[in-house]
Parts: sequence; structure tokens; C-alpha cells
Amino acid sequence: MALEDAKTQVDTAITRKGTKGLAFENTFGGVTSFLRRTYTKDLTDVDIAVTGVPFDQAVTNRPGTRLGPRAIREASSLQPYDPPYGWGFDPLSDFSVVDYGDLAFDYARISDFPAALTTHVKTILDADAGSLVLGGDHYISFPILRAYADRYGPLSLLQFDAHSDTWRDDDMDRIDHGTMFYKAVKEGLIDPARSVQVGIRTTNDDTLGVNIIDAREVHESGPVATAQKIKNILGDHQTYLTFDIDCLDPAFAPGTGTPVWGGLSSGQVAIILRDLAGIHVVGGDVVEVSPPFDTTGATAIAGAHIATEIMCLMLWNKRQNKL
Repeated sequence: MALEDAKTQVDTAITRKGTKGLAFENTFGGVTSFLRRTYTKDLTDVDIAVTGVPFDQAVTNRPGTRLGPRAIREASSLQPYDPPYGWGFDPLSDFSVVDYGDLAFDYARISDFPAALTTHVKTILDADAGSLVLGGDHYISFPILRAYADRYGPLSLLQFDAHSDTWRDDDMDRIDHGTMFYKAVKEGLIDPARSVQVGIRTTNDDTLGVNIIDAREVHESGPVATAQKIKNILGDHQTYLTFDIDCLDPAFAPGTGTPVWGGLSSGQVAIILRDLAGIHVVGGDVVEVSPPFDTTGATAIAGAHIATEIMCLMLWNKRQNKL
């Protein structure tokens, strides 16, 4: 840490000149943007816009993920002193990553929410930036995918989750965090043959053609082999990466709405994500962090680290093109 900077820096989220560079202000003070990035609505020359979606009105069990974006931002204040470990580059200094703030929506008009979120993400994509979304419950991935598919066409989906979220639901207007990827397949937003779900450990017999690497396979094969299998499935196809925090075992992420035992460890996930460097990630989200059930803050910490890893994956190929 640069001690002299730590003595003088504060509120770098709103006082920083420009959008690049590490941050050294005290972890326990200041405005808590994601990784102390600049808060701005100006997307000029931005590589990644981090945005929060504090929505949890699609849950089937415990609520509280509307508070997830705030908790992840706060937890991320532990990280911006150094480049992310193990990546070999400094994304915060080499690229323009900003905190775009949260989506504004009328909580009492739930039917208006999906279109509002799609428009919000389209604004980011239309500025030639990538979006990294902090949720919120997992339904939010569906309106986001609509924005991405409108720009890129059908995507590969890389989903880390305890649940497939492909339970049948032919009512496209229902807002449910367990059926949105069924709808995404039926709408042609994702290509199931080039998609993969990792960490699954709940029963849904109809996979819709999506490749499954369940939690047991990860435990038995190991994270290195898992990452290689994922890469073989995705190839160089444009990929949206969604990470439901309940992919992690409740021992590592208790603060979530639908916890399931037998999940992945944070160590396994760290290896998998770093070994995925080179896949074509165009956007991503971290969802289902529920602070009311996160008694130690461990879940938000995991969410902040996972979001940082997704950021690195999104920037890896851009970095390679600069070399």
C-alpha cells in the first residue's frame, strides 16, 4: 500500500481525476463504489461499466438481495490497493472501469421492471462498453440477456449455480428467478449447445440441451479439468457469464436465498475463473447475495472477488490485443 496516499486519499469514487488507477484510501472510510472506481454517468471511452440492480421481487424463498449491490461494493473496498492476484496485469490502471451507479425503477410497478433494465444495459452497450452487473436476484439476467442478444445475437451462457433455472414457464411476462433461462432459450437469446451450467446440484430433468457440469463432477475432476471442459464447450463464442452466489457451498456463502449443500468452494471457483482466461466474455453478473443472511460478510466478500474475476475475464482479450 502507498502509505502516503492512504493518508490523503478519501472519497476517490467522486474525487478521482480520470477513471484509471489503484486506490489507497482507508478501507473503512469513504464512498464505497465498486473497487473505488469513479462514479459517473459519462461512458465516453469506458471499457466496463459496473452497475447495481437492487431487485429481489422474483425470489421463491428468502429475500434481501436488493441489498446485494451495496454490500458487494462495500466488501470490494478491500481489493483496489493491488492488481488482482494471479492475473499478471493491472486492469484498474490499464483500463477504464467505472461505477455507473444503480438502475432506477419503480418498485411498485414490477411489470415495468424488465424493460427498464433492458434499456439500462442497452445504454451501456450502445456506448461500446461492457456491463458488469451486481444483483439483485437471478431474474435480472433475463432482461440483461435481451439487451446483449440484441447487440450480439444468440450468446453462449456460462452459468455458475446450484440450480439450472430452466424450469418450464411459457408465460414470458412472469417474473421468477427460477425460470428465466428456460425463457432465454425459448426466445433464442442463448445457444444451449454452446452453453454450460456449472455447480448444479438440484434436479431438473429437462436440460434444454444446455451442457451440465454438476457439483459432483467438479469435486471429482477438479477445478483445472473443469475449466478446460468449459473452454472446450464455449470455444471462442461470445459469452455472457452469470454467477449465482449459491453455486458456492453455504459454508462459503451463507447469505443467499436458496442455499444448497454440496457446493463449490471459493478456492475451486478462484482456480476455475482464472483458468478460463481467453474465453470471449462480453458481459456478466453476480447475483443472489443477500446481506440479511450474511452474518459475517463472507458472502459479499465472495461476490466482490467473483465480480473482480469476471472483470478480468472481460478485459483479458482486450489486453492481449494491446500487447
